[in-house]
Amino acid sequence: MTTIGYHASHEQFAPSHLIRLIRMAEAAGFRAGLCSDHFHPWTSQQGQSGFAWSWLGAALQATTLPFGVVCAPGQRYHPAIIAQAAATLAELFPDRFWVAVGSGQALNEHITGQPFPIKPVRNARLRESVGVMRALWTGESVTHHGLITVEEAKLYTLPDRAPRIVAAALSPETAEWAGGWADGLITVAHPRDELRKVVEAFRRGGGEGKPMYLQVQLSWAADEEAARRGAHEQWAANTLPSPVLSELRRPDQFEAVGSYVRPEDIEGHIRISADPDQHVEWLLEDVALGFDHLYLHNVNRDQERFIEVFGERVLPVLHGD
Repeated sequence: MTTIGYHASHEQFAPSHLIRLIRMAEAAGFRAGLCSDHFHPWTSQQGQSGFAWSWLGAALQATTLPFGVVCAPGQRYHPAIIAQAAATLAELFPDRFWVAVGSGQALNEHITGQPFPIKPVRNARLRESVGVMRALWTGESVTHHGLITVEEAKLYTLPDRAPRIVAAALSPETAEWAGGWADGLITVAHPRDELRKVVEAFRRGGGEGKPMYLQVQLSWAADEEAARRGAHEQWAANTLPSPVLSELRRPDQFEAVGSYVRPEDIEGHIRISADPDQHVEWLLEDVALGFDHLYLHNVNRDQERFIEVFGERVLPVLHGD
């Protein structure tokens, strides 16, 4: 059965507001949560950037939902610290927490003052980080010298079962590379043909039979014009190609580049419709591609009505209620 979850966008809402929204989402029938992990928002119009790991403890306590977070161990975070944080949440809330890992964006990682490596080096660093995290979760003492350095690290608080590590991949190349080592895949809702290529690449690389998670960036509002306007105001810069999203360093740079994105340019990158039935149709196509977990991110600011309407019109269809 497909699980439909709510995406909590730390870039757009204060942590206290997100707690209210995730509780409202659970009451409406959403069955899981996902959150972003940023130091900066993409643009100043989004306006927030709370610390995801603090918030996750509160959200897991405030609800009964399972949660995931997408992070980038290796630069801003040392993987031993991520391993400790994830182990603590998994011990507190057994079988309710998983972690997705990616190679990161300069927007968040450059704050350490270290050079932001090219993509192949970031991938190699990520793979080392995952190895370190898994070794620490076995309880062994870990020393590692490579693109990251670990000296005699050992975790003393461990969960009964280690969290699942899911690879974040936007391209078929990254998805295929991750298929052999990740416990699952998470990607975003590309146009259908592009999304199919990511799925096929993950399976080809060794991911056959592993769970797949999809972050669905959509814009629903009471009318089409409001949905389109809200998507463009809040998320236009996020429709830029992946290499651009990875390399820009500051919110004002995203704003400058995003100012050239026209409302019609975001078609295909964000699912825009005021019709809940249209969203059901799109989501059923995702299920047909093999996604087990769909996390809905309404990119405009009208979250409460979105949660209410989708709880009444969309979730029952997808959950088979």
